[in-house]
Amino acid sequence: MTPMKEDYLKIIFELGGSHKKVSNKDISLGLGIAAGSVTEMVSKLSDEGLVVHEPYAGISLTEKGQKYAAELVRKHRLWETFLVDKLHYNFADVHSEAEVLEHQTSDRLATALDNFLQHPQACPHGGVIPSASGQFPDVSHRLLADANDGETVQLERFLDNHELLTYLEELKLRPNDTVKVIRHEPFEGPLVIEKDGEDTPLNVSYKASHNIFIKAGNSDK
Repeated sequence: MTPMKEDYLKIIFELGGSHKKVSNKDISLGLGIAAGSVTEMVSKLSDEGLVVHEPYAGISLTEKGQKYAAELVRKHRLWETFLVDKLHYNFADVHSEAEVLEHQTSDRLATALDNFLQHPQACPHGGVIPSASGQFPDVSHRLLADANDGETVQLERFLDNHELLTYLEELKLRPNDTVKVIRHEPFEGPLVIEKDGEDTPLNVSYKASHNIFIKAGNSDK
C-alpha cells in the first residue's frame, strides 16, 4: 500500500471514520489537499474494500480498513510518544520522524516499545493509542469549528500534521487547555477564542479550527 493511501486511512480514522461518516471536506482540510483529489483516492480505497463511500452521506472505514488504520496509528503514536518523552523532541517536530519509523516497525517491536513506555494511552497531541488488538476508547469527534459562540470547551486532541502543530505551538495551545469561543468571523475567517486564565484573545484559523477536536468544558469563564 502506498504512503498516500495510508495517510488517507489514518486521517479518516482520526476524523472518526470508525464510528461515523466523514465528509470529503473534512478530509480535504485535514490533509491540506484539493477536494477533487480526495474523491479520486476515496474511490480507489473503496475498490480495495477499505472504505465505504455513500454519495452525499460521507466515508467510513470498513472492518478491514479500520484494522489497517489502527495498526498504523498505533505504531505512529508510540514512536511520537517515545520521541517526545525519551528523546525530548519538540511537540511539533515528531510527525515526520514517526512517519518513517512506523513503516519499519514490526508487531513485535511495537509491543516492546509499548512495554518500554509503560503503555501510554495517548500521544503528545492527544490522540489515543490503539491496543495491539486494534481496540481503542471512544473519543470526541466534535471540532472546535463546531463550538458555539460563548461556549467553554476543552481541547482534546489535534490532527497529526506538522504545519498545524507548529502553528498551534506558536499560539501556545495544547491538548487539555480550556478555552472560551468568543466568535466565528464570517466568510471562513478565524475563530476568536480566549484561553482559560488569559485575557488576550487568540485567532485560530478556519483550517486549524477544523483540525482540533474538543469536548465540553468543565467550567464557564
